[in-house]
Amino acid sequence: MDNLEIKPWDLAKYPSVELTEKITPLIAQILDLLGEDINREGLLKTPERVAKAMQFMTYGYKIDPSDVLRSAIFEEEYRQMVIVKDIDFYSMCEHHFLPFFGKAHVAYIPNKKITGLSKIARVVEILSRRLQIQERLTTQIKDCIQEALNPLGVMVVIEAQHTCMQMRGVQKMHSITTTSDFTGIFNTQKTREEFINLIGR
Repeated sequence: MDNLEIKPWDLAKYPSVELTEKITPLIAQILDLLGEDINREGLLKTPERVAKAMQFMTYGYKIDPSDVLRSAIFEEEYRQMVIVKDIDFYSMCEHHFLPFFGKAHVAYIPNKKITGLSKIARVVEILSRRLQIQERLTTQIKDCIQEALNPLGVMVVIEAQHTCMQMRGVQKMHSITTTSDFTGIFNTQKTREEFINLIGR
């Protein structure tokens, strides 16, 4: 029955009625200022839908991702690299409130403690569901895993497309931004290269 238990990070995805009621008229005002007829059929429920969508896209503020990792920590003597790669994520750029999305690759080398593999992906999801920039997201994932598990090292690589570059500004449709951050044993070039080679396969 434990698997059927509703987790806090699942509950956080549901919009608040109170917050929806506060945001909805503000969205309607924005649409009106942009020149739209907010009373036409296609837009009648748009302000409410946007209010709910905004809460879902930023639900990560309600959760401490460290709690997710600590909910599934196990003692284990394994001291080789653990990699969870190709973790899909979607986030909102804090500069223009437009999406950026891509894949995160995460590795850590345990120091007598491991966590459930799904929890690594969950950390990526929670931290991405906030207003973000890619550089900060990369570092926050690394710091969260380092602080919660105290491993011998952590490395995070994120590859993403930014619609703020694709839809506006320079309008370069196929550009990819790559960021990385690391701690501990990943400060050695050999270990970093091993990780890069493994995620590239």
